[in-house]
Amino acid sequence: MILPNQKLCPKNPPSLQGPIRVWFDAPNFSDLERLYSYLDPGGHAQPRHCVARDRVAIIIPYRDREMHLRTLLHNLHSLLTRQLLDYAIYVVEQLENETFNRAKLMNVGYAEAVKMYDWQCFIFHDVDLLPEDDRNLYTCPEEPRHMSVAVDKFNYKLPYKTIFGGICALTKEQYLKINGFSNDFWGWGGEDDDIYRRVTMAGYQISRYPPEIARYRMIKHENEKGNSLNKCRYQLLTATKEMWKKSGISSLKYKLISLKTLPLFTHIKVSLNEEESRKQLRREGFTKC
Repeated sequence: MILPNQKLCPKNPPSLQGPIRVWFDAPNFSDLERLYSYLDPGGHAQPRHCVARDRVAIIIPYRDREMHLRTLLHNLHSLLTRQLLDYAIYVVEQLENETFNRAKLMNVGYAEAVKMYDWQCFIFHDVDLLPEDDRNLYTCPEEPRHMSVAVDKFNYKLPYKTIFGGICALTKEQYLKINGFSNDFWGWGGEDDDIYRRVTMAGYQISRYPPEIARYRMIKHENEKGNSLNKCRYQLLTATKEMWKKSGISSLKYKLISLKTLPLFTHIKVSLNEEESRKQLRREGFTKC
């Protein structure tokens, strides 16, 4: 609850520690709910003694990785609370009988989150990346931010300069200007390169924290069922320039199956209309889709 005459929270919260312990244990949901009992429904938290400078929605595309989700929630809630943010977490889950579409799930997360609160910043976050340093602020600067700069899987080095995957931060204005993410990448691969191109085609520069701050551990996992290699990713990427203003938040279609405001997060379950989407792509000449 925000009281009258409260001051803005400091830009650099004194509670930040720098390098932090990464929790790889995955407490069950009931234990996490007790541990983070101060959260409002939907995993929403606000500072108690000052007014947050940033209103941040964390969007997590998800399917069939409950242990990873519990681990991430354990790490994120403690970090985001110390950063004195007004934040909530949205987990967007796709039906099991469809090929995974990470980028479209992130669009759904944005579309549903803005109905619920006046968010100004959106962090799109893979479920298997755990932050190692709380100076890596979950906020949105003037340029889109790529957050997962140094990941242990890649020896804490940026794999290539044009990467914008894993975790990224966009203001509402930035997200709408790039038309969100493509709805067309079914299966693994390609969507991160498409997002980078959207960002640069919209006239933005990518911002990053130094690698000694933007550090992450990746939870080991096997390849997901329903997330096979996207055979038409290269064909789609050759058409980003023509497609980015057509395919995105402006053309998003999905069926909301359920929306539950849970103690630790808001759970959104959807059908992404895969069959209809693939037919439309083939009509547009993307024959491998």
